Amino acid sequence: MLRTPSTGFSLVEMLVAIAIVGFVMAVAVPSSIQLYDGMQRRQAVRTTMEFLNSARERALATGTYQDVMVKPSSNQIWNSRKRATLSAAVRLQVHGAAELNFDQTGVIRFYPDGSSSGGGVDLARADGSGTRVTVDWLIGRVEQASL
Repeated sequence: MLRTPSTGFSLVEMLVAIAIVGFVMAVAVPSSIQLYDGMQRRQAVRTTMEFLNSARERALATGTYQDVMVKPSSNQIWNSRKRATLSAAVRLQVHGAAELNFDQTGVIRFYPDGSSSGGGVDLARADGSGTRVTVDWLIGRVEQASL
């Protein structure tokens, strides 16, 4: 009588496979968390740039001043048309004209002639690195740079 080889996995093979999966997870999970935090920070920068650039364009197009408000305590940015809440992984700090700010809210104003009140928004990670979005007071240009 011929013996057919048994099908399936041995206990040793299963333990080796589980160990490999565990090792891959131990390496991949922290990397994916950092990747996700980076994506959230980049999205927050894009959203901030979008709000500021659209307010500048609207001020030029309509002939009326346009305000962008930033409230760091709630990670919110808004204008007269829409509001966005940025990721909690990003810490906000706003630099604006003191006479425009109110109730722990920074205001950056764009005027119909293309100028602005100036200022900017810092979007930082927990380690302090991040991006600074600045608004030139003379020509209202919105730019970004590393902190």
